[in-house]
Amino acid sequence: MTAADIHSAARALLSWYVEAGVDEAILADPVNRLAPAPKPAQRSDPAPAPRPAASAPQTPTHGPSAPPPRPAVPRAVPRAAQAELDRPADAARAAARGATSLESLKRVMEGFEGCGLKITATNTVFADGVAGADLMVIGEAPGADEDRQGKPFVGVSGQLLDRMLASIGLSRADSVYITNILPWRPPGNRQPTPAEIATCVPFVERHIELAAPKVLMFAGGTSAKTLMGRKEGITRLRGTWMDWPLPNSGGVIPALATYHPAYLLRTPGQKASAWKDLLALRRRLDEVAKAV
Repeated sequence: MTAADIHSAARALLSWYVEAGVDEAILADPVNRLAPAPKPAQRSDPAPAPRPAASAPQTPTHGPSAPPPRPAVPRAVPRAAQAELDRPADAARAAARGATSLESLKRVMEGFEGCGLKITATNTVFADGVAGADLMVIGEAPGADEDRQGKPFVGVSGQLLDRMLASIGLSRADSVYITNILPWRPPGNRQPTPAEIATCVPFVERHIELAAPKVLMFAGGTSAKTLMGRKEGITRLRGTWMDWPLPNSGGVIPALATYHPAYLLRTPGQKASAWKDLLALRRRLDEVAKAV
């Protein structure tokens, strides 16, 4: 095999890694960065000649001898690694803060290069529905259909979402605004990493601020746990009203979590619970309309 063949094969392998979502090179075995440094090997010098016994103990001239220094713990590596993870999220936060409208936020996200998911995605999936609607639905991540069309919830799960909303008199055509936590599809619909989610959160937070809905609905556990800072699964979070705090104004928006439509397609036995969530959502929206 020639050098050119080796170079071509290496580039093909790297391209495959990128498409698969690999964004970090690690060793085959884990490394404990907090372990003490290994002691230096002892030299095999000849034994020193014995000294004559002293008649009396010598008095130290420079005070008591200090204990041997402990090996330094390499703290710089974890801090540097954490800084590397924080840098894209900080860049996203600064970019999102500069957006003053939904249109400018969309342009900012389309031009953002700090998330590796964008490399393998076809489109930036921003939103669909009516901007400024009382209800804003937030899902998890685009799938293959959403990635092709550049709109959230347009595949099979999106069709179920439309039927769910229609059952309580709502429609993305006139009364609902829809987006996702992630604007870019993870390769192969894999679970997004915590770093990828952290990078995209500033965008969705700013998205909520600019859309200014009266009520939020989290479709799925990822969106509910991410935006509410909770650790419980969707089974425990669904059906309970929570207050999502607006980052800058100090106000709150009532939010309700429910099962993701894709989960309901796999587990139709949970549709009865989702129906209860939809009825609770309808009652809250009616209360909001009366209060205006």
